[in-house]
Amino acid sequence: MAKKGKNGKKQLTEQQEFEIMKLVLDKFLWLGFAIMAIGFFVAVSGGSLFNAISYLVAGAIVLVLFMILIVREYEIVK
Repeated sequence: MAKKGKNGKKQLTEQQEFEIMKLVLDKFLWLGFAIMAIGFFVAVSGGSLFNAISYLVAGAIVLVLFMILIVREYEIVK
């Protein structure tokens, strides 16, 4: 159960905070994968190569942002 802090807001345990972080960052992972999958589909279906590469690069950027968020969070916890 979350305790209330000095300012009246609920404080989470490290385990609860980690579970919430996993839920949020998992969405970034799925989003990046979905964008890259769309790019792959465009490339395979004969669409414009530029559009396909654009989707793949955008998906890669989302995944890099995901990685940066994870590294930053783990640095804060340590």
